[in-house]
Amino acid sequence: MDWVPTLGDQPGPIYASIVEALTGDIASGRLHRGQRLPTHRALAKALGLDLTTVTRAYNEARRRGLTEARVGQGTFVAESRVHAPRAAAAGVDFDLSMNLPPEPIEADLEGRVARGLAALQRDYGVSDFLSYQQAGGSDADRGVTADWLRRRVRTAEASRLVVFPGTQTALTALLLTLTRPGDVVLVDRLTYPGFKAAAAALGVRLVGVPSDGEGMIPAALDEACRRHAPKAVYLIPTIHNPTTLTITPARREELAGAIRRNDLLLFEDDAYGSLDPKAQPIATLIPERSYLAVSLSKCIAPGLRVSFLLVPDRTAAAMLGNTLRTVAQMPVPLMVALVMRWLADGSADAIIAAITAEAAARQKLAAKALSGQTYAAHPKGHHVWLTLPSTWTRAEFAAHVQRQGLAVVTSDSFSVDGDPQHAIRIALGAARNRSELVGALDVLTVALKSPAFASRIV
Repeated sequence: MDWVPTLGDQPGPIYASIVEALTGDIASGRLHRGQRLPTHRALAKALGLDLTTVTRAYNEARRRGLTEARVGQGTFVAESRVHAPRAAAAGVDFDLSMNLPPEPIEADLEGRVARGLAALQRDYGVSDFLSYQQAGGSDADRGVTADWLRRRVRTAEASRLVVFPGTQTALTALLLTLTRPGDVVLVDRLTYPGFKAAAAALGVRLVGVPSDGEGMIPAALDEACRRHAPKAVYLIPTIHNPTTLTITPARREELAGAIRRNDLLLFEDDAYGSLDPKAQPIATLIPERSYLAVSLSKCIAPGLRVSFLLVPDRTAAAMLGNTLRTVAQMPVPLMVALVMRWLADGSADAIIAAITAEAAARQKLAAKALSGQTYAAHPKGHHVWLTLPSTWTRAEFAAHVQRQGLAVVTSDSFSVDGDPQHAIRIALGAARNRSELVGALDVLTVALKSPAFASRIV
């Protein structure tokens, strides 16, 4: 209640200065989610302004999603800047099917986008970003990316990087460039549906390899190589989608040895690596045969459509750049420029830190709600892998919770061998805020305790 903004001498209307000060204080941590703000009248008195100016500022802050008004209680700092529910199927109140990063207000994504685009327009103008650019990113882009990545991926070099419009495009380009129809790529028995879709479209056969509690089993990988003569292996070593498993350092060493021993290529999907930066990619152990896809979709925002592919050498970079030119021409230049600014000035790290903290808080909510259930989770991940009671079929359970307004994804979507685990994936980050997540988890836990026959009662 004692917050008083520092307005300074910036040009423009005073109400806008109050809103900008509010934005800055949220981003800096001076104001926290759920914190009560002074009343309109109290803030007007503290600033020596008329009441209408403060009222206009509070209205604008609420319009931007910075604050929320609670009837009879006052104005509070919002938890999230998402203004309205995302589009969902009819009858779905809680869509936890898409694995999205949460959007905590501390990340200040909308504010950073607005300020970043304004700075680009001021410094360069916009017209240059509306024309064709170099496929795979400019030398400057790759240099900035390499500097940022090297703190986590020690083998990152600008000459071996290609900037892609999203990891799905990068994975498709890898298959187009390095495989032919009929080739085999080894994967976990449960794997990312987007890679399954790309392989199916290009006629590449995926063969599942058994895993244990540490990740894909090296001896099983050796056996699959003897049986199928594969071209490559596709892995998600950190916060696996969907099982949440992070492969141990020792197992990463063993898998690197097996990949080298069997003369395989490694397609490593690092979609979640920035959430657990201590986990070194397997690609750092065998860079000469690795293609490491580093995404911003799960650690910042999927709508940026900016991902980075670290390849073995300059020749491979040129090949993948040519494929990118064929399938998508280039990443969106304006988004690439915005991302490069964020990588260079620390904004990307601040956003990732806020999203990681929010992901950890949501995992604690899920752990409380699912106490007594069998599930797997990563403390900083965006999803939970929940084993279903044997009394339910997967299809019946998914249909039952959807009738209660909750959408989830069953293991069938991830299976490559037709024998999936009896489980569902719950995307915690897809909820607009923690309150919505709690509501969704309530629906889930009630369903888990319900007898399966209840779903058949009309």
